[in-house]
Amino acid sequence: MTKKQKFGMSTVLAGMLLAGLVFSPVQAKTQKYTNTDFAMNTVVSETLYTKGKDLNPSIGKLLKKTEDEILSWTEEDSQIAQVNHAGGETVEVSAELADYLKKTQQLAEDSQGAFDPTLGRVIRLWDIGGENAGIPQTGELESLLEETGYEKLELDGNKVTLKDGATLDLGAAGKGIGCDLVMDFLGQNKDVSGMILNLGGSSVMAYGEKPDQSDWRVAIRDPREPEGDYLGAVTLKGGEFLSTSGDYERYFMEDGKRYHHILDPETGYPVWNGLTSVTVVCGSGLFADGLSTACFVLGKEKALPLLEKYGADAAFVDENHKVYLTEGMKERFELMKNTYETDMLK
Repeated sequence: MTKKQKFGMSTVLAGMLLAGLVFSPVQAKTQKYTNTDFAMNTVVSETLYTKGKDLNPSIGKLLKKTEDEILSWTEEDSQIAQVNHAGGETVEVSAELADYLKKTQQLAEDSQGAFDPTLGRVIRLWDIGGENAGIPQTGELESLLEETGYEKLELDGNKVTLKDGATLDLGAAGKGIGCDLVMDFLGQNKDVSGMILNLGGSSVMAYGEKPDQSDWRVAIRDPREPEGDYLGAVTLKGGEFLSTSGDYERYFMEDGKRYHHILDPETGYPVWNGLTSVTVVCGSGLFADGLSTACFVLGKEKALPLLEKYGADAAFVDENHKVYLTEGMKERFELMKNTYETDMLK
């Protein structure tokens, strides 16, 4: 190629650049995808921001697969069911389940048993939210309580042993586990800039940020009017998880008393300590889910050291329409209902 030809080509290229005729790779526009699904026995709401394809269907499949193959106690082929049906024999499980069980056992120990993953048979005896809900016979309840206790769960790497007739039920942490899984899944996709995932209103995950960089805000239900106006809203950052446990989610009334699904592992009866809901925010879905249950059982004063250990924020709502906030929750909570008032936990 001659110098003249080179000069000519450079001139043409420069002209094309000035005219906008040479195109650099086009930046894909961030799209918003919303979806409603059903998984983990609850309604799943998804809002995804990405420059790539809609991943909501894949997320739904991931949640359902995890429930069916690992966490469900009703699916005979699930790993939890296999451990429960092993009659005390040691079962080797996947690394995923071994990790979940290690974390739940840690939380059980740290909460001194307020969170207990071995309450499966007691939960099913009450059947709160099911077709046969009712107050159990005292003798039957006491007999089943003898088969509970997180100490009966033994872990040795991927090997799991349940002693003395204990059974596993990770329902109090399952939705949080699902949120953790989705967080990890999104982290592997560079096209995704943000997502809010809501499992049944009780477990929420915030990933990344919105295109306009506005806050992720999660509405909190009024425990005594769950289908009415919201009690308040909590601001989340990307990478944070929120979980709420309340006596309004599943319950029945008898003789004017509310029998709800949050059971005290010591007595086997629903927790009656004046609380109506507890909302927790922290950096783990599993721990946020489990902590909201443990803190409900412990009560607001006894729960504070546990929250501090996990670096978690919390809001405790009681029957007197008071909302007690930890220092960290005060910065992110907005009261939206004038029939309630807030106070600080000390």
